[in-house]
Amino acid sequence: MKEAIRKTIGSLRGEQGNGERGCMPPDRRQVVKVIKGLQAVLFPVCFRREDPEMTDEQLLEDTLRLLCREVCAAMRFRSGRTEDPEQEAQRICDALLERLPKIRELLLKDVEALYEGDPAADSREEVMICYPGFYAISIYRLAHELQLLGTPLIPRIMTEFAHEKTGIDIHPGATVGEYFFIDHGTGIVVGETTTIGNHVKLYQGVTLGARSFELDENGNPVKKIKRHPDIGNHVVIYANATILGGDTVIGDGCVIGGNTWLTHSVPAGTTVAYSSSEDRK
Repeated sequence: MKEAIRKTIGSLRGEQGNGERGCMPPDRRQVVKVIKGLQAVLFPVCFRREDPEMTDEQLLEDTLRLLCREVCAAMRFRSGRTEDPEQEAQRICDALLERLPKIRELLLKDVEALYEGDPAADSREEVMICYPGFYAISIYRLAHELQLLGTPLIPRIMTEFAHEKTGIDIHPGATVGEYFFIDHGTGIVVGETTTIGNHVKLYQGVTLGARSFELDENGNPVKKIKRHPDIGNHVVIYANATILGGDTVIGDGCVIGGNTWLTHSVPAGTTVAYSSSEDRK
């Protein structure tokens, strides 16, 4: 039995050893610790730390040290090189540290949008503690900054953790403006090249996705092209609406009704509503 297990493990690992590229990827469990540490630093009343005796300074220092280590692992895994990329990882962590006040300011605006937009919200603290929309947005805002700083893998691990916990899938590459409102949230998908303006409201089941994939001469999907729609300011998109395509633009002040399927642009101030043939009879 032991010999059979050894041969099987050897076959599974092949000649690569640790990981497909010779280096282990970042540890997802440690990335989740980073998320929780940063949330607790930004909003200590609503996101409790594991060690209540730890000061804010200690928590932030430990969290950034852990992040730096996982960014190093992500860089090694991406490149396949074993040299230590500590300097670049430290640059990213230092830059994130400087951006934390800006991230908190954006998140407070998101809290305000959720509180003002939902009559069921009794307080802003309730929004931060209870609402899956805010939980997902708080992780997205952190992941997006890391994405902008050139961090490999870590941003996707972060937003996929939020996806797992809330059912809300926001790619860290998406660009989202101020006062972002997500109500209920389950089933929302926001693709990588989506842009969303200020004061936008999304309800459950909304998809901002790609219409089709452009293929290269070998039949493989072309990467890093505009595939997802642009949503203007003060737009409301109701439940289960689907908006697709990199050339699709939803103008400012539009209202997109539930169950609507859109693959074309909509001028500013337009209301779009789905109606079946039965409805029209």
